[in-house]
Amino acid sequence: MRVMVIVKATKDSEAGVMPSEQLLTEMGNYNQELMNAGILQGGEGLHPSAAGVRVRFSGNDKSVIPGPFDATGELIAGFWLWKVKSMEEAVDWVKRCPFDRDTELEIRPVFETEEFTDMTPEARAQEERLRAELESR
Repeated sequence: MRVMVIVKATKDSEAGVMPSEQLLTEMGNYNQELMNAGILQGGEGLHPSAAGVRVRFSGNDKSVIPGPFDATGELIAGFWLWKVKSMEEAVDWVKRCPFDRDTELEIRPVFETEEFTDMTPEARAQEERLRAELESR
């Protein structure tokens, strides 16, 4: 199963406070462990919401809302994409995360193509082609 591990934003991350050198080193080592275990599929840290925008869709209307955004605890500061055997394995790996500040992580399963039972054969074939192309890059 694939999961997204979401790193929730904090006041520090929203203020642009960068991680300490020690945390960056420990996180690099942690990411190497994830890679060596065949779990890490991707992941990045994100700039504060002040650098972002939201696009709101309402019918045919689309409005662009510049950051920063409120509700820091609902914002995302980074993410990983992992391939694990179970949610329990993901939790075990998350517990090993070397964060040195108050941080909250959320683990969410990623939908797999086969879970979309109403896909047409054409849409399924297109999804499989796109996935294969991404994996080959």
